[in-house]
Amino acid sequence: MRILLLCFLLLTSPFVNALGLADLSNKDAASGLKQALTQGAGNAVATLGKADGFMGNPKVKIPLPDSLQQVDSLLRTFGGGKYADELVLTMNRAAEAAVPEAKALLIKSVKDMSVQDAKGILTGGDTAATEYFRGKTRAPLAAKFLPIVQKATAKVGLAQKYDQFAGKAASYGLLDENQANIEKYVTQKALDGLYLMIAEEEKAIRKDPVGQASSLLSKVFGAIGR
Repeated sequence: MRILLLCFLLLTSPFVNALGLADLSNKDAASGLKQALTQGAGNAVATLGKADGFMGNPKVKIPLPDSLQQVDSLLRTFGGGKYADELVLTMNRAAEAAVPEAKALLIKSVKDMSVQDAKGILTGGDTAATEYFRGKTRAPLAAKFLPIVQKATAKVGLAQKYDQFAGKAASYGLLDENQANIEKYVTQKALDGLYLMIAEEEKAIRKDPVGQASSLLSKVFGAIGR
């Protein structure tokens, strides 16, 4: 790891100077970037991976699948609202159970960051780091989340609730018999919420580096903003 870090510092020397960060050491620049990525990912996971992390946040709350949205209001008219409410609750609880597993993989992607990746992040837009995470981790996280979601949904009977809700909708002739897999739907929505929260963390660091807890983050991202 020390050898990789040394190579990173040496190779990014011209890049740092080109950014006008001559007042920073290469070590500061590399460490500040990695610290920012780790902090943003950790905060996003902590925010979502707890009770009401999804359910209590309208930005990431998982709604009914599109195929059931049009059915919801009709079922409520006929007293079926409780099925929709239970379904939404259990979907969000499953996502909250899965998200904590993302932290290790997100941190690994920071450690594996290439020089080119670092250049793109430091000179990129407000969500360049988030897009880096998305590109490097979405597929492996989906594979990691799915069995956790399946386990969580089994505990609370999500599949059964979904089948019950969908069955009532189908009885009104409003629902196609071929339905999307509910576990995969929850997995993808959980990932969408995770990257949204990482993006918010990244924007906050870039917008107000001085307001961040770490003096190194303030030093590096403050210099980039000048």
